[in-house]
Amino acid sequence: MFIRKLGIDLGTANTVVFVPQKGIIINEPTVVAISTDNNQVLAIGNDAKDMVGRTPELIKTYKPLKDGVIADYKITKALLHYFISKSLGNMRFIKPDIIISAPCGITSTERRAIIDAAKEAGAKDVFVVKEPILAALGANIPINEASGNMVVNIGGGTAEIAVISLGGIVTFSSIRVAGNKMDMAIADYIRKKYNIAIGERTAENVKINIGSAITIKEKNEYEITGGDLSEGLPKNLNINSNEIAEALTNVLKEIIQAIKNVLSETPPELVADIMQRGMFLTGGSGLLKNLDVLITRATGVPVYVADDALFCVAKGTGIILENLDLYKRSLMNYK
Repeated sequence: MFIRKLGIDLGTANTVVFVPQKGIIINEPTVVAISTDNNQVLAIGNDAKDMVGRTPELIKTYKPLKDGVIADYKITKALLHYFISKSLGNMRFIKPDIIISAPCGITSTERRAIIDAAKEAGAKDVFVVKEPILAALGANIPINEASGNMVVNIGGGTAEIAVISLGGIVTFSSIRVAGNKMDMAIADYIRKKYNIAIGERTAENVKINIGSAITIKEKNEYEITGGDLSEGLPKNLNINSNEIAEALTNVLKEIIQAIKNVLSETPPELVADIMQRGMFLTGGSGLLKNLDVLITRATGVPVYVADDALFCVAKGTGIILENLDLYKRSLMNYK
């Protein structure tokens, strides 16, 4: 079967590719390794992430997206070319139509950069769709109904909070505080408390394995290895989930404040719908343990973690691709 349509969740941390009738075919880190002496791309995706923190002086690893938007155009184009070519396999002569996710707060210039990079990388027509719309569709939320649905999509670079009704976004907030800031907060906490430096991959592993949004009675422990800043030697450390909850306090406060701001700006009728239906957490960082509990405590609104939360945005691109007539007018006017 020829692949003529692709959905791409172009995330700060990971890129996921969806093909109609096939599902998710690629899920790799949004990382590129470059040779600094000749600017050659050496590795992309999984191979590049394996190099992070381990490269010699002549090799640098880059995350070409910063806070959900293109920070390096040339490297992003190479990244998209890699994912498009890998998706098409032997059928690389085909130029597919592509839907790409983007944060709500994206500017027209940033949107144009995504479209141009994708076209230069091998796409035919490119459409940019706001992440909360895609996340809601991927979470099986009936967005076309005349009722309020609230989505909190937390990825690597941005947290997108939106209230959706009648197929459109009524109120939203897009803040550049998400998974990457959580990793930085964990690394900062360990450096300040224990005088030990850890890398971003170690901080991410701590978050995934024992991270919690609130302190819990049965705390979990995790052993890490870092560099003792006073002695300059490697040192092992056991850290627990309650310490991670403490480390993440300020980051989570910003996300919760953004949620409160959206609720305060939402029409009362839609707020009533949200109180009845609850809000839905999507995105990889939305899987942080007990985050739903923390948000419910702070807002009084029931919170549910969507099924397959990590892939909701990618699945949303697939739903649009498979129902172009239904969604094209309202969602795909960013040509």
